[in-house]
Amino acid sequence: MPANLTPQYLDAEKRFRQAKTPAEKISALEEMLALIPKHKGTEKMQADLKRRLSKAREEAQKKGKAGARGFTYHVPREGAGQVVLVGPPNSGKSSLLAMLTNAEPEIADYPFTTRKPLPGMMEFENIKIQLVDLPPLATAWTEGWVFALIRNADLVLVVVDLGDDDVLDQVERVKSQLAEHKIRLVGGVAAWSPEEALAEKRALLVGNKEDLEGAKERAALLAEFYGAELPILTVSAASGSNLEALRRALYDGLGVVRVYTKSPGKKPAFDAPFVLKQGATVLDVAESVHKDIAAGLKFAKIWGVDKFDGQRVTRDYVVQDGDVIELHS
Repeated sequence: MPANLTPQYLDAEKRFRQAKTPAEKISALEEMLALIPKHKGTEKMQADLKRRLSKAREEAQKKGKAGARGFTYHVPREGAGQVVLVGPPNSGKSSLLAMLTNAEPEIADYPFTTRKPLPGMMEFENIKIQLVDLPPLATAWTEGWVFALIRNADLVLVVVDLGDDDVLDQVERVKSQLAEHKIRLVGGVAAWSPEEALAEKRALLVGNKEDLEGAKERAALLAEFYGAELPILTVSAASGSNLEALRRALYDGLGVVRVYTKSPGKKPAFDAPFVLKQGATVLDVAESVHKDIAAGLKFAKIWGVDKFDGQRVTRDYVVQDGDVIELHS
């Protein structure tokens, strides 16, 4: 059976061959494992990717224990998706992480308080989303592993300071540094550019400290210059204003759906959804439950918005957020 590898997979494979650090290898391998078509023809390739990924992680851990110069960090994904917090010094990223998750970052009024990645889990309704605070982006201060983590994330949360008159320059500096590492921020569906190794990452632009004097005027500037390019939201980590809207925006930005399964005659487990990428099908749901169920799947019954209760659908039916699926073999 042919593998039918996509151009995106081949690009990630090329990045793996060019990788020089464990973090770059891990990033590329995780991308390859996520992009490889899931069928019998690729089972051996999937197993080999998992073996190489395990080896790369062991290599990174050994270097970390040895205290090697230039050690590169890796943050394993958890929850429904991984969001990295990116921004200039003193933009309030750590304060946002503390308000949204159970993490306890060091917070101070001086720059470069954050020196290594700090993850925390944010609750959103019945799922959790992983947020990772990264060291600030600053010329000549930012280590290469920071950009490897950004490349590997599902969503980039760009945080800027609305208390600073140079708020537009903050955004431009972030974009410029990412561009130097062949990363481009986009507001919609991310893709791989034909340009060699250029990664497009879904992003959300957040203006923090909206409660400060002049913040509304600076927020208006952000909307004027970047509103057509990226989704924009203003919040205050200090007062907690608009944080619930931020939780929703982060979930929407991940581009995922929550689907619930049930057995005939039983109620669905609404506290344990399956989280899949938008565009996922009934067959993808079945594969998430168990590969044997997917192999024998004949049809499914579905409950959801704008659907007849118990409507019968085929394996290739595209599921929507909140759908309840009953699988039949």
